[in-house]
Amino acid sequence: MSEPSTALTRDAGVRYPLICGAMYPCSNPELVAAVSEAGALGVIQPLSFAYVHSGSFSAGLDRVRDLTDKPLGFNAIVEKSVKAYEKRMRTWIEEALDRDVRFFITALGNPAWVCDVVHSVGGKVYHDVTERRWAEKALEANVDGFIAVNNRAGGHAGKLDPAAVLADLGPLNKPVVCAGGIGDEAGFVKALEMGYEGCQLGTRFIATPECAVHDSYRQAIVKADEEDVVLTDKLSGIDVSVLRNPVLDKVGYRAGPIARWLLRGRKTKHWVRTYYTLRSLRSLKRSSTQGLTYRDSYQAGKSVAGVHKVEPAAEIVDRFGRAWLASCESR
Repeated sequence: MSEPSTALTRDAGVRYPLICGAMYPCSNPELVAAVSEAGALGVIQPLSFAYVHSGSFSAGLDRVRDLTDKPLGFNAIVEKSVKAYEKRMRTWIEEALDRDVRFFITALGNPAWVCDVVHSVGGKVYHDVTERRWAEKALEANVDGFIAVNNRAGGHAGKLDPAAVLADLGPLNKPVVCAGGIGDEAGFVKALEMGYEGCQLGTRFIATPECAVHDSYRQAIVKADEEDVVLTDKLSGIDVSVLRNPVLDKVGYRAGPIARWLLRGRKTKHWVRTYYTLRSLRSLKRSSTQGLTYRDSYQAGKSVAGVHKVEPAAEIVDRFGRAWLASCESR
């Protein structure tokens, strides 16, 4: 008898409908490879490979392929405000395709050109969305599915809860993956039973030995509960989910009055967001790899409630996968 499958497992070529979401700066080659080797989908975050962990994107890609020949994903940020960045992303995607990467997750822009390139070699493209209007735009670009980011996610969370966002996107008749709030196998199985074709986890995989972060980050996730996850607009000008800490409690989580005024302007909001993003990329790299310092933060989602220890990525994948297979057998 063949094992159960979902649209995600078929599109990505993996055993389990589970994605280790791309995270800056937490996606290092060893973590990505460990997840894929265990039967789920590890996703390459090119900025992390190029500027944090490997010395270059090519070196990081080579490292992953040295560790596994299993299917991999690739996270393509496709916003076009910086031409040099778009050119670099196109080059990275070509390199990934040359190394047999066939599953791409796009975000923050029009994914049409990625779809054209990836579909030409038989690959699949899923697009990050938080609500139906963005999904409808992505459909015009011919995406194959959606990563539905809900209000329990880490990083840039959505506004809708998991059930609401699934109801919003379901009528579009494309596979929908749940992203946000899943820290244990019970939550994983529940999301799949709701009708999701898979789940994307980020926070859970930070608390692994393979994730090349400072141990204080892992321990902060293990110790945290849902109420420790708060929103700040100081990282990118848009609300981001981070772990509360005493330093940020003192200096505040909200942008100052001048920044808030600039964020309301049609043109100036882009300048402020770019400034915040560049500053936060440096801060996130420093705090994640060297430990928390003044005005730094650890990104995390409400799934911290289900994370109780640091454990190998393969054990997480195996436990979640076995729970899903058992639930399929019991139906």
